[in-house]
Amino acid sequence: MTAHDARLVGAYELPYRHAPDKSLAQMQAEAALGAVADAGLSLKDVDGFFCGGDTPGMGPMSLIEYLNITPRHVDSTETGGNSYVSHVARAARAIDAGLCDVALITLAGKPRTPAKGSRPMTDSNKPDQDFELTYHPTVPANYALAAQRHMYEYGTTSEQLAWIKVAASHHAQHNPHALLRDVVTVEDVVNSPMVATPLHRFDCCVITDGGGALILARSEIAKKLNRPSVKILGTGEAVKHQGAGDIDLTFTAGKWAAEKAWKMSGCTPDQIQYASIYDSFTITVLLEIEDLGFCKPGHGGGFVAEGNLISGKGKLPFNTDGGGLCSNHPGNRGGMTKVIEAVRQLRGEAHPAVQVPDCALALAHGTGGSLGTRHGASTLILARED
Repeated sequence: MTAHDARLVGAYELPYRHAPDKSLAQMQAEAALGAVADAGLSLKDVDGFFCGGDTPGMGPMSLIEYLNITPRHVDSTETGGNSYVSHVARAARAIDAGLCDVALITLAGKPRTPAKGSRPMTDSNKPDQDFELTYHPTVPANYALAAQRHMYEYGTTSEQLAWIKVAASHHAQHNPHALLRDVVTVEDVVNSPMVATPLHRFDCCVITDGGGALILARSEIAKKLNRPSVKILGTGEAVKHQGAGDIDLTFTAGKWAAEKAWKMSGCTPDQIQYASIYDSFTITVLLEIEDLGFCKPGHGGGFVAEGNLISGKGKLPFNTDGGGLCSNHPGNRGGMTKVIEAVRQLRGEAHPAVQVPDCALALAHGTGGSLGTRHGASTLILARED
């Protein structure tokens, strides 16, 4: 496989984190208008539309009418939190195949309105839920299973996990839109209330309203926009579940998704200058760092404890907007913000305090589902258009 012809030409993130006075459709429209304006285009140019399965009304059809666009190609693939990373790959393939010329990807969520806590998982449509619901599983508890297993297998500690939150907070202090802007210490994290052993409150992502949008276009269109664009060198998707005895919680589907993306791009982990990594919990980041090839299995704890995720100090600056741990996590949709911040870094548009010097190669990675049960993963290798 070769790199895609399509280019990422527009990106926009909604600036607010609490929107009780806005509808989801309004937020989708604001994000879409922001992205097309960033690209130097208008909604009239859009002929491809991509969204997740959580869109209001009748999904993409309702939004297409609300935005008053007439796409030739529509995709509403739903794979949880990694959906919007996957949509970038699907939009690129659609453009390459001639199905559309300008693709719009939108997201909006309002999990903070009304506020939601760690409620039991109640989706009875899943085939195994009738057997599991009696035990009142929660999302943090499922991720805690993965954390406990990693600690058992490799000796990973809560203090090591805490370094991931510390790195995110160092970056969030420079983001005026971040929900949590205070820099925290390892002690702050491990002394925060326990949510699901061994995960503390500060090991968990924030819950916000918010969203964003992306624009992809054919390379010949991108060249005419007089705006910096981003190339898509490699993509990969994978799904992991407990079937056939596959219950090893020490790795994620990211291991398989990344293998595809590295092969397609011809790049290696040591070449990546910036990484946007899905951070629903600190354990999510730790596992993904290992699965993506940035360190060996079991070595993630030592890697992050050396401060390697902090921009300007470490080997792998990550989530320089503060990520889901500190800035923005609209439901289980953190994948969108991961791509947006990667685009900012490659364009040189991140905050000066966290901008990676001469950033030319970046990775964006999303995880959907729950690490303790079933989940999917999507990986993008992105490059600056010189």
